[in-house]
Amino acid sequence: MEPLRAPPPPGPVRRTAADPRDIFVTFAFAAADLLVETDPQGIVTFAAGAFRHHLGETPDAFVGRPLESLFAAEERSALGLAMQILATRGRLPPTATRLNGPRRPNFCLAGLAPAGPGGRFCLTLGPLPAPPQAASMASRTVFTRAAAGAAGHGTLALIDLPQDVRKAIGARPEVEGALDAALLAEPGGSLAGRLARGRYGLVMGAEPGNLAALVARIEAVLGSHGLPGDVSARSLSLDTAGLTPAQATRALRHALSRFAGHGVEGVPEGGLTESLRQIASRAGEVRRAIAERRFSLLYQPIVDLQRRGTHHHEALLRPREGGVEEFVRCAETVGLTEELDLAVADTVLDALRFSPRASIALNVSGLSMQSPRFRQALEARLDARTALVPRLMVELTESVEVEDEAEARATIDMLRDRGIALCIDDFGAGAAAFRYLRNFAVDWVKVDGAYVQAALRSEKDRSFVASMVDLSLAVGARVIAEQVETEEHAAVMASLGVEMAQGYLFARPGPLPKA
Repeated sequence: MEPLRAPPPPGPVRRTAADPRDIFVTFAFAAADLLVETDPQGIVTFAAGAFRHHLGETPDAFVGRPLESLFAAEERSALGLAMQILATRGRLPPTATRLNGPRRPNFCLAGLAPAGPGGRFCLTLGPLPAPPQAASMASRTVFTRAAAGAAGHGTLALIDLPQDVRKAIGARPEVEGALDAALLAEPGGSLAGRLARGRYGLVMGAEPGNLAALVARIEAVLGSHGLPGDVSARSLSLDTAGLTPAQATRALRHALSRFAGHGVEGVPEGGLTESLRQIASRAGEVRRAIAERRFSLLYQPIVDLQRRGTHHHEALLRPREGGVEEFVRCAETVGLTEELDLAVADTVLDALRFSPRASIALNVSGLSMQSPRFRQALEARLDARTALVPRLMVELTESVEVEDEAEARATIDMLRDRGIALCIDDFGAGAAAFRYLRNFAVDWVKVDGAYVQAALRSEKDRSFVASMVDLSLAVGARVIAEQVETEEHAAVMASLGVEMAQGYLFARPGPLPKA
């Protein structure tokens, strides 16, 4: 089995202030999938973006080639005219064209001839705008992030269907579609999300609106499909008075996690402040659970997509009482994250000792990563078990963003000095992951499962995954895809350049194999 040892750290390339070049490149990629620069003879001198996805080769493969090699044969005469316009006027307005890739996609070409010597031409290529799509239900992750953005000046409406109805709609997609439509049409809501089957949330304005009328409409939809009503609902205030932004976000995540698992009965009536108080009241219980190791770890394999062999396993926390997310959020809020991460690290190191052929990825929170106390404690554990270190990887989770990058970098350097590889978990789920990729020395990137699922349905999402893959490969990071559940998922990810995958297609989380 290939060891998880990290490569030697690269030389310093970090900048502490925003670089104008980074800003310009970010603006360009906001509107384009491909960036190209040519010399006056039309030879490509620079290429970046999702070339692998659209043209089947890496960006570097096109450097030194004629520009026309990017375009379908029937478009090349029009390309010549477009380049003449660019050379004469200094700018090429957006122009429809077709690429020379396997699917010959329709693209929009635009260009600029920068002032100064050299005669360079800078071109952007992006998919033609798609027609507007109907509103759709947000995923739990997207909804939670949007609700956090509304904290301080809004409310949440939480809708909970009876248990027998929640079971019934699982086998009747037409009912779920009708419920989605009713919630999306709610005039007072700015965003609707499905937090669990039969449990929905709506981000509302400062006024909660007529919750009783909304419940009546949901019950009418159920009645029209022959299902009983008796819908439960609760309005949750997003008032953040007396809370820091971090506390408000954690309290909101805790409340939505409780609702997803327990319905409206699990959500406090006093809003975020009461949610935070409830978490704090569990501090003693959580501390005892950590100290007494009242949790277990399950292990899910990460598999090479080409050879289908197991590369390593990810250790997944399973508390004995309560759900994973609620347990972790509570630990974060009451300051027990470091203790939890160290307890899990001890368990993983023990597992490595008793499974000499296994390699394991250990999740570490951003809170722990930036803690000197955690770094010193983890360093002592690693130095006491040096023989196990080559089979260990660390995944940086994004449940809490890293704020002190200098301290986090010191922890990362400590890990890399011992040959431990670093992986960014849930890449794409939040903006911080892109910052981590830029500022930290990263060996692996794990693409968030929501994008893996969406890539089968949407060309836009496939393109986004392709861009994430190319960006990761450009900085020397290998790529893992989450939630690969079917052979179709695996084939799409492999076609986009993803090397490894994790998901139910290969195995559900379970005990660590001994052999």
